[in-house]
Amino acid sequence: MTKDQSQMTNNKPTMSQNSVVKKSVTYLSLIFMGAAGSLLGTQLLPNRPELIPPSVAQLPAQVPSGNINFIANAVDRTGAAVVRIDAARATRARQPGARVVRGTGSGFIIEPDGLILTNAHVTGGADTVNVTLKDGRKFTGRVLGRDELTDVAVVRIQANDLPTVTVGNSDNLRPGEWAIAIGNPLGLDNTVTAGIISATGRSSSDVGVPDKRVGFIQTDAAINPGNSGGPLLNQQGQVVGMNTAIIGGAQGLGFAIPINRAQQIAEQLVAKGRIDRAYLGVQMATLNDEIRETLAQESNGDVTISANQGVVVLGVERNSPAAAAGIRPGDVIQQINGQQVKTADQVQQAVENSQIGVNIPLEVSRNGRNIQLSVRAGEFPASAS
Repeated sequence: MTKDQSQMTNNKPTMSQNSVVKKSVTYLSLIFMGAAGSLLGTQLLPNRPELIPPSVAQLPAQVPSGNINFIANAVDRTGAAVVRIDAARATRARQPGARVVRGTGSGFIIEPDGLILTNAHVTGGADTVNVTLKDGRKFTGRVLGRDELTDVAVVRIQANDLPTVTVGNSDNLRPGEWAIAIGNPLGLDNTVTAGIISATGRSSSDVGVPDKRVGFIQTDAAINPGNSGGPLLNQQGQVVGMNTAIIGGAQGLGFAIPINRAQQIAEQLVAKGRIDRAYLGVQMATLNDEIRETLAQESNGDVTISANQGVVVLGVERNSPAAAAGIRPGDVIQQINGQQVKTADQVQQAVENSQIGVNIPLEVSRNGRNIQLSVRAGEFPASAS
């Protein structure tokens, strides 16, 4: 299978599915544990400077309204609301010789009473974190909630009248616009870099994290470990994304969660401490010739796929809504909610937009016949996250 073929609908990828991911995606929290450690199994970049070939960002030809200091002005409007977050947890709690894993990331204040947005992997499973403001003040932050599937977390500190960011609209982003990143890469607090919006709507499978539920913003603004959870700004200094990941071994390939999506998740985390999402319980992949051949070989010819396109079901979770509806491995999803689908990401998005307890109509191709099915969306089980 190729890198974009493995996709889960609210289940963890299997070992064979993990093997199809070709890219090395690095979350951007810098980890310290003597030499180096890891939170949530993320790959780390070196925490010592290395000489690397110079790269030139492809910047827009003109600055906004002729203002050559627009980046500095944007940072002035936002920089005071960007914070450093230090998290720590024991790898083997309550056991002799437990090692403490520490991580450093970034975040930004969205409410003056101390509400902070950051990445879930920055908090590292901790219930509390240490938060340092730009002016040097330090607070203990309480993690109100985290969502691993979107990598969003919300932290609260006890303070008032704090500086806040101005939130923009990530739905309006266009490739080629300016992008400004602020954060704490490699422990270098309040670092500012600039580039452009390289692309929008990058699927999680495109990026190499098929278990995430995010359409990422791609940017060539330089981001590094420690930038995780920090803001990505537009030229007006408005937050349009939250810096999250890079592709290891590449230059100028950084990814941010759109701020509209991050805010949507944050509101639910603040209200309930968790995210309620619909669940089908299938493993799926975008159909192509390679998958077609693999399924035929592994099933000894019992599974015959005649469809030319669609989303093939690789597996069905036991006792899941999909199993109850009669979905089988080898089925090729052609339509969901009456809309044609060609990729696993389209199916995932349709499920994500559905309500728990509502019937989702599906049309699947099975052994050359089109079959109409209805799946009653269940609640995403905590054990699957």
